[in-house]
Amino acid sequence: MKIDALVVGAGPVGLTMAAELARYGLSVRVVEKAAQRTDKSKALVVWSRTLELIDRMGNTQAFLDAGFKVTGANIEAGAKQIAHITLDEVASPYPFALMIPQSETERLLDEHLQSLGVSVERSVELLRFEDGVDRVVSTLCLPNGREEIVENSWLIGCDGAHSTVRHQLGMGFEGDTLASDWILADVHLKGVPRPSEIAILWHAEGVLAIFPITATRYRVIANVGDGSGGVKNDPTLAEVQAVMDRRGPGGIIASDPIWLAVFHINERKVKDYRAGHVFLAGDAAHIHSPAGGQGMNTGMQDACNLAWKLAMVQRGMCTAEPLLDSYSAERGAVGEAVLKDAGRLTSVGILSGDFKQSIRNRLAPLIFGLAPVRKAAAEKLTELSIGYPKSPLHVEGASVHGGPEAGERAPVRAGEKPIGAGRTPRFALCAEASEGAMRLIARYPGLLEAKPHTPYHSGGVWLVRPDGYVAVGARAGDWAHCEAFLQRIAAK
Repeated sequence: MKIDALVVGAGPVGLTMAAELARYGLSVRVVEKAAQRTDKSKALVVWSRTLELIDRMGNTQAFLDAGFKVTGANIEAGAKQIAHITLDEVASPYPFALMIPQSETERLLDEHLQSLGVSVERSVELLRFEDGVDRVVSTLCLPNGREEIVENSWLIGCDGAHSTVRHQLGMGFEGDTLASDWILADVHLKGVPRPSEIAILWHAEGVLAIFPITATRYRVIANVGDGSGGVKNDPTLAEVQAVMDRRGPGGIIASDPIWLAVFHINERKVKDYRAGHVFLAGDAAHIHSPAGGQGMNTGMQDACNLAWKLAMVQRGMCTAEPLLDSYSAERGAVGEAVLKDAGRLTSVGILSGDFKQSIRNRLAPLIFGLAPVRKAAAEKLTELSIGYPKSPLHVEGASVHGGPEAGERAPVRAGEKPIGAGRTPRFALCAEASEGAMRLIARYPGLLEAKPHTPYHSGGVWLVRPDGYVAVGARAGDWAHCEAFLQRIAAK
């Protein structure tokens, strides 16, 4: 039996992808070669923009109940504060970083997926696939060793850095492994000066980062070698304590380790996230430094970007192009930006040499002393600044002062039902309920929500995508630009 979509990989990205596709009514199978969900904390933070997108799924409260809110981040060098970035003033219903172990994120997404009638098929491995004219033929290896042939309209590889899907597509994974060794420790700490804030501590021998997970549990990360192979074994608790004693403010005591590991940082990305009926998302398409905690969020947002496009095409609401090609263009640009930003943050943190460190420590307070810089840093961290200004999908209208432009995130208004919620992906028209607005809705009832939303500014009209980004921004009454966009994507 042919299905709409086969999702390979059941980490946070694959689970988000499958849940979004199922929410939109597509027939979905999600397979995972691991027998169980991870029990490791791995990715720790869910940022504001991801929480807004999860809100469309109707699952945000479960995350809030399970997570720990952090509203600030500090950068220090010695006893001097370099920067203090606050998150509680960002323009989102979720003005904080939600700290939650990846094991919990996967549990919540798995439970949400099951509520939609889809269960992860574990100990099932994708062996190979062939992309045809109108379908993909995939071969799975089941837990009993038997092979199963599956016909699917779309195949989405969410299967991580060692992606089988990417390898079989023959796509290059271009980039480098950084010349540094890192230790990771999930431990309980006492004596942390600001226990509910992220701490980045610059030291002559390297960087120390401390992330709160709960009121007493923390993630500790530090670079400890030059990547030449001298660091091979996972650290002991005593070694972690020694690094904190040298680089930290003093008085922090570690105990009860949950996870101790050594790791290396890879920075790699594919050039194209799509090949015919096959797509890549998450670590299968891009991996980068954990600085900024953007990796898992970027992958989950890959899924939110692609799912509504696949659903509208599969349900016969829209033509395949240019909708599906926009996925790689949009998310590839985001992945490139995240990779560069995370790389810069890492390089600054592990800068070596007294002179270079002295210059860094003098310049950084001056830069972060500027309020616009702190505001921009908060919006970048929370991922509210992510957008698609150069998307090939959008139609440019006349700019409206005071409102979002094409490609920008549409403002999320507290107390309102999120744009994109519900079981059918539709665009929202944000405009006065005029005769022109109602006429446009009547002309495209399958693509537009039945009632217009409040405009963001009295002088404008906006067409907002199901994932909450502006497709068209124009002056009030300029229905031509809205209609040009809808005509281009509507099923013929």
